[in-house]
Amino acid sequence: MNRLPPRFLTGLILCRNALLCALLLEAFPTLAASLTVGRPAPSLSALTLDGSAFNLAADGKGKVVIVNFWASWCSPCRQEMPALDEFYKEHKADGLLVIAINMDEPQNEKAVRDIMRDFSFPAGFARDAHIEGYGRIWRLPMTFVIDRQGLLRKDGSVGEPKIDRSLLETLVIPLLKASPDPS
Repeated sequence: MNRLPPRFLTGLILCRNALLCALLLEAFPTLAASLTVGRPAPSLSALTLDGSAFNLAADGKGKVVIVNFWASWCSPCRQEMPALDEFYKEHKADGLLVIAINMDEPQNEKAVRDIMRDFSFPAGFARDAHIEGYGRIWRLPMTFVIDRQGLLRKDGSVGEPKIDRSLLETLVIPLLKASPDPS
């Protein structure tokens, strides 16, 4: 019996794996494109701490949206929140919207509510939100920026995790200056 050369077998395995990946991407296109800068941002909805409903598609239409994942025990998260709040207050009238999604366990709810009293932007708990399109929240803070057309402009899962005033001015101000899509 003739044996196939090892390089040929390796090539077959690579082709098979590529075909499987292509089929999976075809079957689940949102998984492939949901976190691509320049592509539509994944959907997001949440029940905020004050009991109102937040829906990115409706509430974020024509606005620049910052989605910030954080936790009460996360020191870098707590350090960036005052700058985020100050920026939000300054630019809310320009079409900026911030939504903070808290990743704490239910037993920390009082601490989260106490912290959020100091900030003017809405927040909700991950347990009361639909955030699946944002992938696994594997580090905190994790911040995403979405432009007025609903396109992802900053993927919080790559690059420097912390957001500061300089990054907000560099990334968000040009998005705020862009005119909303007339449609």
